Amino acid sequence: MQNKNKTWNVNGRLIDFSSPKVMGILNITPDSFYDGNRYTDLTSAVKQTEKMVKDGADMIDVGGYSSRPGAEDIPPFEEAERVAGIIAAIAKEFPGIAISIDTFRSEVAAKALDAGATIINDITGGDHDPKLRRLAVDRRVPYIIMHMRGTPQTMNKLAQYDNVVKEVIADLQKKVHDYQKEGLTDLAIDPGFGFAKNVDQNFQMLRDLEAFAMMGRPLLVGVSRKSMIWRTLEIKPAEALNGTTALNMVALMKGADILRVHDVKEAVECVKLYSRIG
Repeated sequence: MQNKNKTWNVNGRLIDFSSPKVMGILNITPDSFYDGNRYTDLTSAVKQTEKMVKDGADMIDVGGYSSRPGAEDIPPFEEAERVAGIIAAIAKEFPGIAISIDTFRSEVAAKALDAGATIINDITGGDHDPKLRRLAVDRRVPYIIMHMRGTPQTMNKLAQYDNVVKEVIADLQKKVHDYQKEGLTDLAIDPGFGFAKNVDQNFQMLRDLEAFAMMGRPLLVGVSRKSMIWRTLEIKPAEALNGTTALNMVALMKGADILRVHDVKEAVECVKLYSRIG
């Protein structure tokens, strides 16, 4: 299912999506739904990054704003303060790793890029802050467009669709078209599992993931330890690794190019096994 022509220019280095990539999650937040409060200091963040790099991560996604449903809203300066120093340390310690800044605020992204980030991952897909797209153009960095509605504080109330797959694809297609006109070339799409979608809608998107892959852009899938897994299995997020691996394999077989995960080693193993049949 992989599109052999999908590539990114990341700070002068080509990332080729002819084989799937693994993006490790580094949450620098005290209230993340799964691993919050583990990596809020420099030492633990660098140590966790070292583990993910050794486990085979192709990218590290650093976020300082919790996007779990109902999470507390924090000001941009606090978000930037959480991530900038850690990104600088990671960029110095692991110069070969691509670093993504998970934010929807241009002022935060600018400080993260100054510190060494090389990718922008926008959970609002450009809806919250249009300056973020301009920043991506000016700095010539890849930009990930995720689909969501509302904010982390309101999105659970906005999961009304006649056809979730068609509506999400239509939104992403329009943004890809519009953002290309603005000068963005290295784009990726993310259906936004769990963001203004209920469990049934999440599984519908996963069933029809080939439709997203057909858009011809690198496709990021982030289902790691999310509620579609642990609610279905009636377990806790901490017990959802096996379910995550199962759905990651489904995603790969349906065209995913990037797996965004908490558990890098298991995702890399999943990609290696998929490569024998993909």
